[in-house]
Amino acid sequence: MSLAFDPARITLCDTHFIAGVPVADRPEIAVVSPSTGAVLGRIPRADAAMADRAVEAARSALVCSNWGGCAPRDRLRALHRWADLIEAEADTLAALEAICSARPFVQARAGDVRITADQIRFFAECADKEGGTLAPVADSSFGYISDEPYGVIGAITPWNFPISMAGWKLGPALAAGNAVVLKPSEMTPYSTLYLAELSVRAGIPAGLVNVVLGDGPVTGTAITGHPDIAKVSFTGSTRAGAAIMENIARTGIKPMTLELGGKSPVLVFADADLDLAAECIDRGITANAGQVCVAGSRLIVAREVADALAAKLVARFAAHRPADTLATEAGFSPIISEAQLSRIDGIVQAATARGAELLCGGQRFDRAGSFYQPTLIAGAAADNPALREEIFGPVATFQTFDTEDEAMDLARHPTYGLCSGLFTRDLSRALRLSRRLEAGTVWVNRYGRSQDHILPTGGWKASGLGKDLGRDAYLANRRRKSVLIDL
Repeated sequence: MSLAFDPARITLCDTHFIAGVPVADRPEIAVVSPSTGAVLGRIPRADAAMADRAVEAARSALVCSNWGGCAPRDRLRALHRWADLIEAEADTLAALEAICSARPFVQARAGDVRITADQIRFFAECADKEGGTLAPVADSSFGYISDEPYGVIGAITPWNFPISMAGWKLGPALAAGNAVVLKPSEMTPYSTLYLAELSVRAGIPAGLVNVVLGDGPVTGTAITGHPDIAKVSFTGSTRAGAAIMENIARTGIKPMTLELGGKSPVLVFADADLDLAAECIDRGITANAGQVCVAGSRLIVAREVADALAAKLVARFAAHRPADTLATEAGFSPIISEAQLSRIDGIVQAATARGAELLCGGQRFDRAGSFYQPTLIAGAAADNPALREEIFGPVATFQTFDTEDEAMDLARHPTYGLCSGLFTRDLSRALRLSRRLEAGTVWVNRYGRSQDHILPTGGWKASGLGKDLGRDAYLANRRRKSVLIDL
C-alpha cells in the first residue's frame, strides 16, 4: 500500500487554542488511529477553569475587536480570506483529518476541505444581506425588529466529519458577529485546531475562535453549563443531546441547536429506477462506513422488486474493500474505534439471534484496524434492535411492503425523524408521501445532501432541535429584539 503522505512528517498539536495561541495542559486522553490501532498522541481534558479561560478570551475579543458591531462587510471579507486559506492548506488539513478519523485523505482533500471553505463563504455572504425588519404599527409610532449577535457561542462537534462539522458551527456563528468556544471530539481534534490557527492567519481577531480539548462529561459539561455562553450548538448522539439539555436546564436557560441521531428510512417503489436506487442506497449506508447521522439504514422496498434490489445491493456491498485512511486511493473507511466496532457487531449478532436473516456481511474485515463489512439484514421483527437502534455503522435492514399505507407505517420510527429517502417515477406519489414522512429532510430519487448549503438540515422528534446550514443556521446565531417608539 502506498501512502498519500508520510505521517511522521505531520505535526500533531496537543494543546488547546485560546486567544490565538496554544495553551498547554496535562495530556490525558489517547488519540488512536482507527486504521491501525496505533496511539498517535495524547491530548488534555479541559476542566471548568480552562473552559472559563476560553470563554473570557472570547468575551474580551468581542469587546476589543467590536466584531459584532463592525461593518458587516468587514466580517464578510475576513471570512472569505479564511476560506481561501483553508483551500490553500488543503493538503495539511486533509492529512490531519485522515490521520485520526475515518475520513480517507483523498476524500478529505477533494471533498471535506473544499466543502468547509464553501460553507464559510456561504455564511460570510449572509453577514451583509440579513437584517432586521420594519413592523406595521400605527402612524404615531415607529416599530422595528432588530437582529443582534448572542455573544459567545459554545459549540461541540462529532468525530465523523471533524472539519466540515466545525465549519457548520464556526461559519454562521462568526458571520453573525459572535465568538466561539468549540470542543471537537477527543478522538479527532487535530484538523479543528489547525482550522482555528488559520482563522487568525486570515485576520479574524484572535480569541474569536477558541478550541478546547477534552471529553463530553468534563469539558462538554463545562462549556454547555457556562453562564457566559449565550447559546449552544451541538452535533452528536441523541443521548448526548439529552444530557446537554439537562445540563443547560440545570445551570441556566439558553437556546440550543441540536443535530442528533437518526434511523432514516429509504422507500423504494416498484416503478423506481432500481440501478439508481441501489447506487444511492449503497452510498447512503456505506459512505464513511455508515458513520453518518443521516445514513439510510432502513430499506423499505415494494415486494415485487425486493429480490432484484436485494441482489444488486448484496453485489455492491461485497465489492467494498477497506483501506488505510492515509492511502493514495480511497477505500472503505474504518470504524472510529474498537469499542464502536464491538457495539455494531453486538447489534448485528443480537438481530440474527432473534430470527433476522443475514444477507451479507455481519463480521469485521480480516485485516488490521477497525474495519467492519457492509451488512444487510432481512426479516427483522418490529422490536429487533437492528430496526430500533441507531447503529452508526455500515448496517442496513431490509423490509418489504405491498401498499403505500404499509410503507408509511414501516417508515415511521417512534424515536427518530432526521431524514428519509423516496425512489419513484410518480411525481404525485413523491409529493404526497413527502408530506407524510416524519422527517426534517426528504430526498426523492437521491440520497444525501447537495453542496448548495442553502437547504437547512435538522431533525424532528428526538433527532434534534433547530437547523444547521441555510439561512436558518445564520439566523439561529442572532437574537431578535422588538423596538417600539412613540413619535
